[in-house]
Amino acid sequence: MRKYKYLTFRRITQAAVLFLFFAGNFFGWTVLRGNLSSARVLDALPLSDPFALLQSYSAGALIAKDALTGALIIFLFYALLGGRIFCGWVCPVNMITDAACKLRKYFHLDAAWKSWDIGRSVRYWAAGLSIVLSIILGVAAFEWISPIGMLHRGIIYGFGFGWAFVLVVFLFDLFAVKNGFCGHVCPLGGFYSLIGRYGFLRIGYDRDRCTLCMKCVDICPEKQVLHMVGKQSGAVLSGECINCGRCIEVCDDNAVNFSSIYSNKYSHKK
Repeated sequence: MRKYKYLTFRRITQAAVLFLFFAGNFFGWTVLRGNLSSARVLDALPLSDPFALLQSYSAGALIAKDALTGALIIFLFYALLGGRIFCGWVCPVNMITDAACKLRKYFHLDAAWKSWDIGRSVRYWAAGLSIVLSIILGVAAFEWISPIGMLHRGIIYGFGFGWAFVLVVFLFDLFAVKNGFCGHVCPLGGFYSLIGRYGFLRIGYDRDRCTLCMKCVDICPEKQVLHMVGKQSGAVLSGECINCGRCIEVCDDNAVNFSSIYSNKYSHKK
C-alpha cells in the first residue's frame, strides 16, 4: 500500500474535486459550484484561476472585485504550499497524461522510436504567448483551447467538441513526448511553477540513507528537480516539482520524504 499511498490520495482528491463540482451543477450542492476558472465555496467564498484572470485582464476585460479576491486566495494558497500542487493534486488532465505514460511504458514506446526533443522551458514561453495573444485577440487565449478547462467542463456539463482536444493531449503524451503536455508545454503549469517556487512544502533528500537505486529519478515526471540525488542532501527548490510523492513511494531507503523548505534536516550537506 505504501507504494501507492500518495498516488491514491491524489486520485481521491482529484475525483473529489470533480464530484463536488458535478454535484453543484446537478444536485444543487453548495459545497463547490462553478468550474476551475471561477467557483464559489458554500455560495460565499469566491475562487478564481489567477492565470485565467491575468489573461482576461490582458484582453481588456473589467475584473470584478469577487474575481480578484478569488484569484488572490488561489494565488496565495499555491504560492505558500509551493511547487505545482495544482498540477499533481487537482488538475484532471494529470490523470489523462499519467494513463498515457503508463501505456507508453507498458508498450515500450520509448524504445520503439525517439521522442521529440522539446525543452521544459517551452511552458514558460507558452505562458507568455498566452498573455500576448490575449492582448492582441481581446480574449483569454489559452482558456479558449485549454484541455484542462475542456475536460473539467466536459465532465461536469457534458462533452462537446472538447473531447478532441483531450484526445490530442493523450496521443501527444503517448506517442510524441513522454510527460509532454504537463511536463513541457502547459502554460498553466509554467505559471504555477513560477508562483510556487518559494513555497514551504518540499521534497527532501537524505544522501546518507540513499543506496543510489535511482528509482526516485526514474519515476519522477520532472526528473530535473532531483538533480541532487547521489550528490548531496537537500530539498527540491524548483517550482517545477508537482509534489506528487511518487519518489517517496518507490524509495525503499526512506531517503526521500516530504519536508519544509525551512527544515534543517535536508539542508545541503555533502
